[in-house]
Amino acid sequence: MTSATPTPRQHWMQVLAKTPLPQLRMQLAPHLPDPACCQWLRRGETGLIMLRGRAGGTGQQFNLGEASLSRASVNIDGHSGHAWVLGSQPEHAELAAIADALLQHPQQGAPLQQALIAPLAAAIAARDTQRSREAAGSKVEFFTMVRGE
Repeated sequence: MTSATPTPRQHWMQVLAKTPLPQLRMQLAPHLPDPACCQWLRRGETGLIMLRGRAGGTGQQFNLGEASLSRASVNIDGHSGHAWVLGSQPEHAELAAIADALLQHPQQGAPLQQALIAPLAAAIAARDTQRSREAAGSKVEFFTMVRGE
């Protein structure tokens, strides 16, 4: 199974969902539109989703468990933004939905990609690299000694 390259929208939605709420709030603040321009289709709300799994990645599907999920939808200047975020974080979902709508705007999209998504993606990559280094530091090598005859 090959993994397809994500579309630009899939990429920015992944970045927005993985960004911690305080950082997203701070980075997005200068770009937020006037609240009167936001027509909420669905304010941030939290519910549950069923997580599905497969044994070995190819076996029979099974219900693994439930997880909380927050979602929101907004329309800004004819562009609909939608967001789903793991956890009970309705504000995070609302901010991500606003950013999604703004990123789809022809004039605002490209500058917002550079001002918001690029720095957030770099911060996520740096955080992931740091976590990998920390995990590698605790790696244990097992070996077997050959016994005599």
